[in-house]
Amino acid sequence: MSAGLGLLAGLQTYLRKMRGTTRGSPPRVSREEVLWSWAGAFVGIAVVAWLNQRFFTGTDFNLMIGSLGASAVLVFGAVRSPLAQPRNLMGGHILSALVGVASWKLLQVDPWLAQAVAVATAIALMHLTKTLHPPGGATALIAVIGSDHVHALGFLYVLVPATLGPLVLLIVALLINNIPRTRRYPEVWF
Repeated sequence: MSAGLGLLAGLQTYLRKMRGTTRGSPPRVSREEVLWSWAGAFVGIAVVAWLNQRFFTGTDFNLMIGSLGASAVLVFGAVRSPLAQPRNLMGGHILSALVGVASWKLLQVDPWLAQAVAVATAIALMHLTKTLHPPGGATALIAVIGSDHVHALGFLYVLVPATLGPLVLLIVALLINNIPRTRRYPEVWF
C-alpha cells in the first residue's frame, strides 16, 4: 500500500513540472524590433534564394534548405540569444550536417533509426561543442529524409547547403543587425 502511495506522490510531482514556472505570454517587442527582424529575415532569405536561383539551378546543389528559415528567426528575431551567435549558427549547421550524412550512410536500411540517431546525436554534439543551434537538428534530419538528390550529395551536403547557406545568413545578419542603434550582432564570436 505504501509503495502505491509513494508511486502516486512521485507521479504527482512529475506532472507538476509540466505546469511551467511563469504565467502569461512573453513580453512584446517594439515595432522597430519587429521591422528590423522582418527586414533582416527578408534580405537574408532573399539573398540565399537569389544565389540559389542564379548559381545553383540546374546543378546537383541546392543552397536553400528549410532549416535556414528557422536560423533566420534566431539571427534576426533573437539577435542576443546565445543560440543565434555565429559560433552556434555555423557550428550547429556544419556539425549537424556531418552527423546527418553519416547517419544516412550508416543506417539507411532503417530510415526511422537514421532519423532518430541523426537528430539526437546532432543535439549531443552541439551541446558538447557549445554550438547549440536548434535549426541544426533540422539540418541533420534533412540529410536523412531528403530526396535521392540530397543523398547523392553525400558529404558535399555539408558544404552546400549546410555551410554556404548559413554563411550567407551570417553576412547579412552582420550588415542588417548593426544598422539600428538598438541592436548589436554578434554578442560573441567564439
